[in-house]
Amino acid sequence: MFVEKVAWAKVKIVRDDGTWADAQVPVIVSASRSTDIPAFYADWFFYRLQRGYSAWTNPFNGKKSFVSYQHTRFIVFWSKHPAPLLPFLTILKEKQINCYIQYTLNDYEKEGLEKGVPSVEKRIDAFKRLVDELGFGHVVWRFDPLMLTDQIDIPSLMEKVASIGERLKGYTEKLVFSFADISSYRKVKMNLDRNHILYREWTEEEMDTCARYLAELNRNWNYQLATCCEQIELAKYGILHNRCIDDDLIIRLAYRDIELMKFLGVEIRKMQPSLFGEEQVPEDAIHLNGNLYAVKTKNNKDKGQRVFCGCINSKDIGEYNTCPHSCEYCYANMTKERAVSNYRHYLQHKQDEMITGG
Repeated sequence: MFVEKVAWAKVKIVRDDGTWADAQVPVIVSASRSTDIPAFYADWFFYRLQRGYSAWTNPFNGKKSFVSYQHTRFIVFWSKHPAPLLPFLTILKEKQINCYIQYTLNDYEKEGLEKGVPSVEKRIDAFKRLVDELGFGHVVWRFDPLMLTDQIDIPSLMEKVASIGERLKGYTEKLVFSFADISSYRKVKMNLDRNHILYREWTEEEMDTCARYLAELNRNWNYQLATCCEQIELAKYGILHNRCIDDDLIIRLAYRDIELMKFLGVEIRKMQPSLFGEEQVPEDAIHLNGNLYAVKTKNNKDKGQRVFCGCINSKDIGEYNTCPHSCEYCYANMTKERAVSNYRHYLQHKQDEMITGG
């Protein structure tokens, strides 16, 4: 679970009922760590985007607040089934809002750990269609979390990863993963125990073994491998610590957006030849198309996230207890039944300010 600490600017908005309200005005929107908006709430999100605002409930204090999309320049989508985004992408182009997708594409079909997601084949096909529509780099592959159970050991888990990785060659440049940390999430442990899933925690030695397997597989893929919110150092295998909401990637995809670059504190520079050869480019510069490069002048890290999270500042607009994928290891739902009930309620109130229709 994340804690929001970013103080976004505010504007006055006119709500659907004609009343006025204060609303945060984020530049970067996260949709969403809390639920699968692309899979289940894409029509709601794009309707609210057109309306100019939506409402959100703070999961810690239950307080309702409002989010204006007046200044939104970039959206990071999170999903296990983002195919429903496809018919709406023209709206983003019309509004000149850029995006990328954190696409969690696991294979736990045999074990029944993700009963509500489409087949692996359908999800791989959707991955490729989204890349064809958005462009290379706009869809990031996640195999997340890596689970160990009485039915899944490290070799069989790596077979699952290898099968998907082979079929995504040419469609992604990165694989993001994490090791399932059951004991840190009370809801996850409770849900797994309730459903008699015989899981086990990763040891550091097993994490190292898994990383070595992945590095071997990656000789054929040449993806960037990265962990999400993991303390363990795996740099010896070429594995980095990821930023899932990543200013480097946002810059590469949207460096022509002047307002967005200003918000991120980015300078776009042109390499200039000199009498002594090519200009010395800063070591941490981000290389762009042609002879351009970007230099970051400020730290955008989101201080409200977990210690080992590298994400930058964004505004998440999702609601907990609303994702009916029925994943056994879910951290975002108290129970499957509550999530399904909220989704059914949503289906009767698709244009409300909030996902849950509150």
